[in-house]
Order: sequence, then C-alpha cells, then structure tokens
Amino acid sequence: MLSRRVKAGILLCASAVLGTCVRPPSLLEEIQATGELRVVTRNGPHTYFTSGEGPAGPEYDLIRGFADFLGVRLRLMVVDRPTDVLPAVVGGTAHLAAAGLTVNPETAGLVDFGPVFQQVTEHLVYREGRRRPRDVAQLRGKRLEVASGTSYVKTLTRAQARHPELVWTENPVADQQDLLTRVAQGSLDYTVVKSNAFAVYRTYIPEIRVAFNLAEGESVAWAFPKRADASLREAAARYFETIRATGELDRILDHYYGTVPRIDYVGTRQYMKDVRARLPSYRALFRAAATEHDLDWRLLAAIGYQESKWDPEAVSPTGVRGLMMLTEETATTFGIEDRTDAAQSIHGGARYFAHILDKLPATIQEPDRTWFALASYNIGYGHLLDARRLTRERGGDWNRWNDVRPHIRLLADPAIAARTRHGYARGGETLHFVNNVRTYYNALAWATRDENGDDGTPWLQQRSAPPAIQAYLGRIKVATRPTTNRRG
Repeated sequence: MLSRRVKAGILLCASAVLGTCVRPPSLLEEIQATGELRVVTRNGPHTYFTSGEGPAGPEYDLIRGFADFLGVRLRLMVVDRPTDVLPAVVGGTAHLAAAGLTVNPETAGLVDFGPVFQQVTEHLVYREGRRRPRDVAQLRGKRLEVASGTSYVKTLTRAQARHPELVWTENPVADQQDLLTRVAQGSLDYTVVKSNAFAVYRTYIPEIRVAFNLAEGESVAWAFPKRADASLREAAARYFETIRATGELDRILDHYYGTVPRIDYVGTRQYMKDVRARLPSYRALFRAAATEHDLDWRLLAAIGYQESKWDPEAVSPTGVRGLMMLTEETATTFGIEDRTDAAQSIHGGARYFAHILDKLPATIQEPDRTWFALASYNIGYGHLLDARRLTRERGGDWNRWNDVRPHIRLLADPAIAARTRHGYARGGETLHFVNNVRTYYNALAWATRDENGDDGTPWLQQRSAPPAIQAYLGRIKVATRPTTNRRG
C-alpha cells in the first residue's frame, strides 16, 4: 500500500501537459501544513512527566519550545518501554524522538541524530556502606540489573567484550527508580544510570553512590527519520542555535539539573529524618506564613532548615538567631519582638522574603526571580546589586541567574570587591546557601507530593519553577520476570 506522501508525489508528477515533475513537500513542510508535530518520548525525570501544573521535564520543555518555533501544535506519544521509542520514528508514527537518547553506533544505523544538547556519563551505582567495586572485574558474582532496551545494555555488551565473565540481568518493565530503590534497599547490588538522572534521584534516594563510570562523554540528542530529506533535523539545528544564544537551553537544563545535591549522604539522610521528626512541629506555622504572603510553605521550610535545621534557639557567631536566623535589624524592621519564638521567626522570615521578591526589578522573571531572592536573603540586597552590575559590565544578562551566579562568587575577590559599591562579600557561601535551599525544597516537595489538595498549586509551580520530578517519583511498577544475559 502506498503512503500518502508517495501518492502525493505521484499526483504532482502526473501532469503530461506540463511535462514537469513538481517536488513533493518536505517533512518540515508536511508538519507545517498539518499543523502538528508528533514526538515520541518516555515518562521519566530527565524526559517527560506530569507535575502539579501539567506536563514538565527537560525533554518536554525543549520539544514544546521546538513546536512553538515551528508554529505548530505538539502531540506527545508516551511509550512505556525504551524499545518502543525508535520504532515509532522508523515506522513514521512519530516525526522525531525526544526521550533522553544517547548517540551510539548501534542506533545510528536506524535513525539520524540531531544536534547534541547535553553530555552525560553512565555510572555504575551501588549502596552506600557496602564495598565499592573499582572496576568491572569486581562485579563477578554480584546482582547487576538494568532495564531492557536501554543504552545501558549496549554499554554492558561492549564491556563484556573485554570482560567475558560480566553477567547482568535485563528487566523488561522496571524503570530507573525501581532499580535504584532496590539498590538502596540492598535487594540489588548494582545498576547503571546516566549522570543527569543520578543528579536528580540522589536527592530522594540518598543511599545510592557512584562506584565508577562505565561510559563517559555520551551525547544526548533527538532522533529523526533516516532519510535524504533532512528538513526537520535542520530546523531543529536552527532552534538549538537560537536557544543557546538566548540562554534558554542553559535555563532549562539548570532548572532540572541545577540543584545537583551539594549535600553529602549523611546530610541528606539526616534531612529526611528531620522532615519526619522535626518538621511536624512547625508545619502549620510555615503554612500560615506562606498563605499570608503568597509563598510556598515548603520553600520557607527549606530556608529555615538551611538556616537553623529548624532550631528556634539557633544562634550564629555573628548575632543572627532563631529558626529563620534573622538579624536584629531585620527583626526590628518587620516587627519581630522575639527572634527565638518559632512563630514570630517564621512569619518574620516570610515577610522578609516576600519583601525581597517585591523589591526585585520586574525585568527578572521566574524562576530566576526566586534564585535572586534567595541570594539576597543570604548576602543582602546591596551585594546582589553589585553582582548584577558586574554581570552587565562583563557582557552578561544581569536578569538571568545563570549569568549572575559566577559574579556573586567574585565578590569574595578583594580586588574586584574594592570596585563595587558594597564591597567584599562571601559569595561562595551564598551560592552554597541557594543550592542547598533548592535541594531541600525539591526533597520536601517530593515528600509532600500528595498534599496539594488543601492549599492549591505550589507557589513555585504557579511561577513556572516546579521541582523536577515530584510527581514521577511516586510511581512504582510491579516487575515481571527478568531475562538473564550470558554472552561472550
């Protein structure tokens, strides 16, 4: 049976009067004519998932932007198994695949890969507290499992060519979270995960650690039909060139991966314990303060934990005190009489943070606005202004967090600080503060992901700055019988 595209070509070439053959439309022209871009993807933290505000994920944000770039609507096709992704492109069901795919020789014969937009590493992962394997030879006799149809199978196959004794199991239905959770619980010795996914999961599964890298310098790209007509792939190249130039690509990647945990295993585990044991005493206070000032209570709680570990009696050597660690001047300004009173401290911190958000220029949009406010909460508004001015002087965009962030660190350089209005500041500590708050917020958002019904959509989500995977991580599948691979 002839495809619609072939039939159209025959009809266009059937004019005996003209004696000429009109060129059939390109794939890009077909998409623009129908007004629809069909994209196959998978559910996952580094691809596509559904959050409190709707569709999200790094691949989703990129592909949605590409559809807007082409001026067409986006139609997503979500498949369950990795092995279903490329057949959808090869068979013509999808125009392209955006599913966290890495370029490799085995699949390059089936599809054409588009512009590379991210470099990742494939980690072998084990459980903290167990003996760390140093190389493939030390995996003998251990339980190593990966999902069927993933790039990990190809990586292990290449490793097996050098180490014939390497044995692993392919699970046909388990997703990445299932396998990582089993490693953390001790029912599985090892699995393999890409570095970008590990950066997200580590916040929620703190027991997992990297043993060594199985593959480095893996390129992430979209997959296109393998055909002489490269119009769609060339349009994608123009799109990525545009979002690189505007900083949108960096913004998307930072949004989902910029909170790679700076907190070590012990700190992350202790935080999750404190969420269960200490937070309940202050949760209602955080909720009340957040409601009053139109904030997300979990963001306030994350700030409080970074400041004091939720200790109302905390005191720093510099004189700030209380659960939100307010200075005496700030407490006076916002009507706080007793900084060591938990309720007063939390409400004072909320008023102060809301005040900073309102004070920032309207040219700063979310999510950058929140990151700027967090930096100002820690370092002071004057030093933030200095960092923004330095950014503008050096040709950066002073309204973008990614551009301003390195200049905050420069405030600790006496030579540079001497040229600023407000002088020296410990910019490195401020970046540490912002990173930790973002990590604590993400972890808390996941831990309370089913509690949004009583207080509406989270504040950061309303401003298009949701944490990466709070909805996705609640999904657990039941694994079927896996298949053991013994090759060599």
